Amino acid sequence: ATQLLPAQLETDSSPEDPPLVSPTVKLSDGRHIAYRERGVPKAKSNCKIIIVHGFGSSKDMNFQVPQELIEELGIYFLLYDRAGYGESDPNPKRSVKSEAFDIQELADQLQLGPKFYVIGVSMGSYPIWIIYLPVDYLRRLAGVAMVVPVINYRWPSFPDSLTREDYRRPLVKLLYWVAKYTPGLLHWSVTRKWFPSPSVMEEKPVFFNKRDMEALKKTEGFPMLTKERLRERSVFNTLRNDFLVCYGDWDFDPMELTSPFPQNQNCVHIWQGYEDKIVPFELQRCISKKLPWIQYHEVADGGHLLVHYNGLRKAILRAMLLGEEHHLYRPSADKTVA
Repeated sequence: ATQLLPAQLETDSSPEDPPLVSPTVKLSDGRHIAYRERGVPKAKSNCKIIIVHGFGSSKDMNFQVPQELIEELGIYFLLYDRAGYGESDPNPKRSVKSEAFDIQELADQLQLGPKFYVIGVSMGSYPIWIIYLPVDYLRRLAGVAMVVPVINYRWPSFPDSLTREDYRRPLVKLLYWVAKYTPGLLHWSVTRKWFPSPSVMEEKPVFFNKRDMEALKKTEGFPMLTKERLRERSVFNTLRNDFLVCYGDWDFDPMELTSPFPQNQNCVHIWQGYEDKIVPFELQRCISKKLPWIQYHEVADGGHLLVHYNGLRKAILRAMLLGEEHHLYRPSADKTVA
């Protein structure tokens, strides 16, 4: 059997405790990015995959994969703390471009070689819209998977008929305004006793469906979003900064992109839950319709925490690495968005 990295003998039911101090790389602007390696040793791997965590998470996120699949495909995983998260230095100049180039520098400094894959989860997907990355980087990118990627309502290609009816749009708009113009008020609000805590939100199905609630029983939830952590100004600033970049004005419209893989139309994947209460499936379908080179997978009973469902990580990997498709993860004909 292939020898796995020391802390990475992992299955869906045996998570590992994160190390107290992680290795780091120094970026060209002087910031340090902390990372964590999993799977088979890099030198012996057949597939190298960078995983980009979402809002309030870190490189220690649960991405447990059966050992037999890791060995079968020879997978090396690289997880890292995005700027300001976990053990990585903050970036006060964070942008979509800087987030994308952090991925590139990490791949360069850790010598991932001529080909590697990237998986972005939720808000960790926005750096993966690859318009900013240089041509030589695109030649190295073997494939991409975005799992419940966040939607930016400012993208001009979204039809008003879809965004106008989405109840989440005014909520995001209000929170964006408060975060941008009254950060002190927002910081004061989220640390008050009367403000709903993450534990309360996890107990009530406001943001999560039934499968999400089951997944939360087996995961750490959102430890970075507790009142205790939010009282730390550095934590609050990182989350606020990340939110403003994600939902702010971008220099491009992703739905006007051309395929970065013109010779292979099966290299970009979006995974979406039909019952996702945070990201609307209607807009996700709109994206995949305008960009037919994206392989769109929809889980009928899936919520926003797809990445934590048993079996889904395996399906994501096999679709991205082997091009396998599963009929259960496609939108049915009667749910097509016009």
